[in-house]
Amino acid sequence: MIKKRGRPQKYNSDEALDKAILVFWSKGFTATSLDDLANAMNMNRPSIYNAFGDKESVYRQAFSRFFTQLGSQSTLILFDEPDIKRAMKLFYNTALDTYFSGDQALGCFVTCTATVEAATHSEIRKDLNVAINSIDVVIEKRLLRAQQEGNWPRDRDLKTVAKLLHATLQSLAVRARSGEARGSLDAMYTGVVDMLC
Repeated sequence: MIKKRGRPQKYNSDEALDKAILVFWSKGFTATSLDDLANAMNMNRPSIYNAFGDKESVYRQAFSRFFTQLGSQSTLILFDEPDIKRAMKLFYNTALDTYFSGDQALGCFVTCTATVEAATHSEIRKDLNVAINSIDVVIEKRLLRAQQEGNWPRDRDLKTVAKLLHATLQSLAVRARSGEARGSLDAMYTGVVDMLC
């Protein structure tokens, strides 16, 4: 007797990637297995491969989705608030809300997973560099606006300060993942903003 082939299981690619993000975010790229992804995404391994490609491809698509969402949110926060100090503090506070959103503080998906893989995965390294440069540019543009509006000194080096403010974001991510208390991190970014902005 010939078995009829069933219909392929339907899935929502965005929802599947959101579930993949959580697995990679928690375990990292290397420690995440295809079985981990299959369980989380509610897809079998061949279906994952057909829909998204190999594990690195799934990771890179998850990375892109996370970064696009976070980047859009961060840009709105920085440019909607007219005061540069308040804008930067809201920016950091919102990032920490994300870092502490689960049962365990995982830090930033990008900072805490991609940096580990950048040395051995050239495409992930490229993705990471794009993300780093994009955030640098967004912060630099916000500082430039503050300069043009007379709310930030015109003799400051925009690029350097933008990188320092971004480095603070990265440090908050690592410290959150390592277990540092939210209150301590709130005090850290507040001090940085008061000094640099």
